[in-house]
This record gives sequence, C-alpha cells and structure tokens, in this order.
Amino acid sequence: MTQKAADSAPLGLGTRWSTARKIAGYGAASTLSLYLVVKVIWVLTALLGNGPKDPGTSTADWVALNIVTVGMSAIGVALGLALAQQWGRRIPAPPLIFLAWTGAGFLISMVPYMVVSAVLGAAGISTGGEGGTSGGDQVMPAWEMVFISVGFAGMAMGLAIALPIYMRERWPDAFVGRLGNDLITVAPARSLRDLCMVRAALAVSSVLGLLWLYWAVGGTLGLDLAHREMNLDERLLSGNSGIWAFIGVWSIWVVTTRRHAARLPLWVPMSSAFVASGSLFAWSGWKLSMSVLRPGGYLPPEHPVVTLVQHALAIGAGIAILAGLVRTYRDRAAFK
Repeated sequence: MTQKAADSAPLGLGTRWSTARKIAGYGAASTLSLYLVVKVIWVLTALLGNGPKDPGTSTADWVALNIVTVGMSAIGVALGLALAQQWGRRIPAPPLIFLAWTGAGFLISMVPYMVVSAVLGAAGISTGGEGGTSGGDQVMPAWEMVFISVGFAGMAMGLAIALPIYMRERWPDAFVGRLGNDLITVAPARSLRDLCMVRAALAVSSVLGLLWLYWAVGGTLGLDLAHREMNLDERLLSGNSGIWAFIGVWSIWVVTTRRHAARLPLWVPMSSAFVASGSLFAWSGWKLSMSVLRPGGYLPPEHPVVTLVQHALAIGAGIAILAGLVRTYRDRAAFK
C-alpha cells in the first residue's frame, strides 16, 4: 500500500458517499471529544486533590490510567478528522492503517454489545458493569455518563460508516469485485507460508471463540473463582469477543480460499476481517496490559496463566489475519 498507489487510486464512489464519509468522520471526532472532556476533567480534579474514593485505587494509578485513555481518545478524534478531510489521504499508509485497525477493533466491534446492554438497561436488568461509577462508591454524575456513552457510541458508528468509505476510496483493489472472479496465482513457497499462517490464525481464533462463548453462557473452566466471578457485563463482553473471533475465522477463510462464497462482494469479508482482527489485537492488548500492570488492584476473572495465554494468542491471531488481508490486497493489485 504505497503512497503513490494511494494518491492515484480512483475514487469512483461519487459525492454522496464522499459526503457521508465527511459527516461520519466529523461526527466521530465531535462525539468522542465529549468522552475526552470527561477524562481530562477526571485527571485535573485528581491532580487537584479530588481523587477516587475507592481505597483500593491510588490517585497515581487513577491519573495514570486516565492519562492513557486521554491519549487514546485524542488519537481517536484525530483519526475521525483524518477520515473526514482530504489531508487524511496523504497520511502514510502504515500508521493510518494501524490506527484505523485498532480503532475499529476497539469501537466498531463493541456495537453488538452496546445494543444488547441498552436493551437490558431499558428492561431494568442490571449487568453489574462499572458504567454508574467513576471509582469505588463515587457516583458518576449524569452528565458524565451521557458524555461517555455518547462518545463511545458516536465514535463507533462514525467509524463504521466513514472508515469503509475512506478505505474503499484509497485502496479500491481491496474492496472492489467479487470473490472467485479473479483467482490469483502466487509462488508455491509463498502460498505454503501464507496457508500455514492462515490455518494457524483460524485454529487459534476458533479455540478462543469457543472459550469466550463458553464463558458467556456461564462456563467456569479457566476462571479464578476463588478470587472473583464474572458478572453479567463481563459475560456479555466475553460473548461479544467470541462472536467476533468467529467472524474473523469466516472472513479470512473465504478471502484466502474463495470457497463457498464465490459471488460474495469482496468488501464484505475484507471489512469484517479487518474489524474482527482489530478486535482480537486491540482488546487483548488492552486486557493483557491491565492484567500485567494491575492498576488500582485490578484482578481479571481468569486464572493468571489462562489470562496471559489467551490474550497473547489473540494478539498473534489478529496480526496474522491482518497480514492475510494485506497480502490479498497486494496480490490483487499486482494481478490487475
């Protein structure tokens, strides 16, 4: 994905799609700014002496964790603007793809979870998540909850609309056409290497998907019940991760083998594999760092070994799936 190729890539989508990309990009940036405002206020108030009231969380841990999320949300705002404005097409491909990949993995993959949580909340069912507090027994003001909810949901929906259009405009060879229409002949050595990588990613993602769905429906094998149990919110998150793991399995399978979906538009599995692999990488990277650093005494629900192994494997599987997508793009571009 060279800059020269990006600059010369035909748009071919028309002004309506371009307008939708701009509106969604600006919407993503503006809504996530609300979340950024809340996080900045939390950091400032903690530094001024009004830290978390939870005795298990120190002010230093609280500030450090929220500074990280301030940085992440600021990058997210910049990404939304890049997707909306013309200068975003001049950003070098590697950093843009990495930020878009992790951003999509963090947020777009959470849309099903957000919908289910909203339905349960409307029905008066508590999931036991941390949405109502900002630390310990410190009740979160209503306006903060609104800003955070709107920030996440708005950024997720904005990315879900703007990102595919941006990538279709910049790298059309990765999205135009149908599976099976242009089978690509590649060198046997590279084919064998890629096949092994894809099969490994398929196996790992399938095992992880089964494990996460097993926990979602109430399974306890691998959990550290002596210290804590999964609440409903965590089981919903586990189920969401399991579903995306299997979406990734299906997507990279049909993209690389072109079986059982010969007439499927290419953009469907390419887009879903992009989000699914980003979810594997981003969320497992975040959870792994939280489990190792344990800010505020954080304790994951899994046994320590299970925690480390599952997230390390998920990170590797996410990278392998993304590598398969990049290879598919390069092969199609060379084939044409």
